[in-house]
Amino acid sequence: MTALVSATGAVFLAACAARRRMPVVRRVLAVPVPVAGRVVVGALVCVAASAVGVGFRLTAVGSGPVRALAVRGATAELGAVVTGDPAVLKAGPSSRRHDTLLVPVRVEEVEFAPGTTGRLRVRVPVLLLADDPTWRRLVPSQRVHLTARLTTPRHGDLLAAVGLVRGPPALVGRPSPPQRWASTVRSRLRAAASRLPSDQRGVLPGLVDGDTSLLDPELADAFETAGLTHLMAVSGENLSLLIGAVLMAGRFTGLGRRAVPVLAGLTVFGFVLVARPSPSVLRAAVMGSVALLAVVTGRERRGVPALFAAVLVLVLLDPELARSYGFALSALATAGILVLGPPWRRCLTRWLPQSVPGRLPRRLAGALAEPLAVAAAAHVACAPILVLLDGEVSLVAVPANLLAAPAVGPATLLGVLAAAVAPLSLPSARVIVVPAGLAVGWITEVARLCARVPYAAVGWPAGAAGAALLTVMFVVGALVLRRPGARRAAAAAVAGTALMVIGVHACAPGWPPHGWQFVTCDVGQGDGLALAAGPGRAVVVDTGPDPRFIDRCLRALRVRAVPLLVLTHPHADHVGGVPGVLRGRTVGTVLISPDSEGEERRLLTGRRVLAAGIGDVWSVGPLTLRVLGPLSSLPVSTRDPGTEVNNASVVLFARWPGLTALLGGDVETEAQRTLLAAGLPRADVLKVPHHGSSHQDPDFLAAVHARIAVTSVGVDNDYGHPAPSTMALLARLHLRGYRTDHDGDIAIVRSREGPAVVTRR
Repeated sequence: MTALVSATGAVFLAACAARRRMPVVRRVLAVPVPVAGRVVVGALVCVAASAVGVGFRLTAVGSGPVRALAVRGATAELGAVVTGDPAVLKAGPSSRRHDTLLVPVRVEEVEFAPGTTGRLRVRVPVLLLADDPTWRRLVPSQRVHLTARLTTPRHGDLLAAVGLVRGPPALVGRPSPPQRWASTVRSRLRAAASRLPSDQRGVLPGLVDGDTSLLDPELADAFETAGLTHLMAVSGENLSLLIGAVLMAGRFTGLGRRAVPVLAGLTVFGFVLVARPSPSVLRAAVMGSVALLAVVTGRERRGVPALFAAVLVLVLLDPELARSYGFALSALATAGILVLGPPWRRCLTRWLPQSVPGRLPRRLAGALAEPLAVAAAAHVACAPILVLLDGEVSLVAVPANLLAAPAVGPATLLGVLAAAVAPLSLPSARVIVVPAGLAVGWITEVARLCARVPYAAVGWPAGAAGAALLTVMFVVGALVLRRPGARRAAAAAVAGTALMVIGVHACAPGWPPHGWQFVTCDVGQGDGLALAAGPGRAVVVDTGPDPRFIDRCLRALRVRAVPLLVLTHPHADHVGGVPGVLRGRTVGTVLISPDSEGEERRLLTGRRVLAAGIGDVWSVGPLTLRVLGPLSSLPVSTRDPGTEVNNASVVLFARWPGLTALLGGDVETEAQRTLLAAGLPRADVLKVPHHGSSHQDPDFLAAVHARIAVTSVGVDNDYGHPAPSTMALLARLHLRGYRTDHDGDIAIVRSREGPAVVTRR
């Protein structure tokens, strides 16, 4: 990753430098970089700084007593300082008390075994994995004493070790006064925003200090699809708005030239403190200051050397940034604004007013030149890295940013004002957040609207090859658009493609398909099934691991009521998405496995929860469900081995007029043989048990006599699902196989020839 980011930056900057010696590059970029040699030297110095910084950090974390203990897998007592906010890694299957928290710390003292005397002084970064909720309340600068089992880090992280911690920390003293003040500001801002609508309540703290703890997951997806996630990532744009407002206020009040920079510096310091002095926030502070310097002075040429200096200093201070995608995106966005923004703005200023009839429309078109150039330059500069990460190209990012831009400034500045007032007067802050909430409401509506646009994001080859292909296409496109005739041809091609896409979208069958009866939702590595039970109603069997996925699937199916929710067994990949089913829907009875200890009930407070009984029959509209299993009688919990919990799955036989399905949960070989011995009904559709794992009984699969096999499985999962042997077995049984990792949502519909399959990728 380090080499990739460094090489990408070096090639980009060297191309800018060589503009006078390379006519093609000059025509593509059209950027005023006066001294090519200085730019080349700057690029090489940044690459060298990255290599040197990472080398020193690798030496520091790869040796010493902490790494030695990690290699041995030993347990040690540590004295550490919290360096960042604890974050939730993954919620447990049925209770918040099982949440795994990621806590970054700097270990400063270590002893080799609990109870021994003598401590060694060290200073190395360690990532703690803790499950006690006490860790969630810690803030940076808090000193703690703990006992952890150390292991070596994976994936090349620049850490000395990863520590597994059980129980609460022993607090040593209190956090520093600045950090206590920052925590007060953050908590009081959340309290001030608590009376706003849910969307506004979740987004406003993100705009001000990057706190997205209250953000709805579905809205977070919409922001990501619309290309607006940067607004809540404590970006340089937020800080630029804040500093700009401070400078204007200083000049308006008559502060002298010496006082205004001091006030701006204090503003930057307070911003970094409240938003937490993590590497991402420091990056935003430096990059935002660089962009503001260029815009305020009107000297974009000075912005490029300042960007070099910022990258150099940040990489030397924190070598981890050299392998950070976030850092690469921030640097490239700033470079795009500085290098590509000015010439594009000038071109748009000349072209837009000429192409629009009418005096007022021409003025509006001219006013769009600046924001359009900035949004397009930042998006184009970041697109190759985004493709490298997601394998998607957003087609709505630029218009979404243009639509949201008028509200970003008021929302951010009013939010900052509310944060400043909240520690002094919470009622006054609640008044201030009302207009801020209105501006935030506009941004959220833009995000939702753009995310619903057909083909808002299109697939693209992922990885380095996809990033390189997109870069080449940008260069070719820039060359083509230099010529008037080529521009007209390109415009015609784009218009023709758009008409074709619109026509295909209008003529293609929509989603959900008419008359759907059984849908296997693409919830990743897990199960989430929707069984039609009447207009706007469905029985849901399992919910997948993430509330966002099952909620998105049910919304697409227009399911407003869930009269029956079945949780086959208490594994996280089957019950983790329960909040997504409950979101905005009426939910009736909940069935759980009769062998479960009932841990699922904690997710369903106030709901009617029953244990499924063998032979029970449930009729909901046209759907009839019969409980076939489990046939075991041993109570299980998530603390038991996986096979025992899997074999406790509720097994269902579903019947509609003209269609039947067998839903096998996660039952493995032993339970399958027991069910086979008790007698299995024939079914048209088989939901392959346990995501197509290798633990399948061939006689069980054959006895169903199904024509269609559906496997719910996650892309590139760590379990090797589905097993090649299982897929080969299904093929030998002449079952038509469908998989959510390949086909997306899979719907079974009735047809004259029998059950038909419609997929949605």
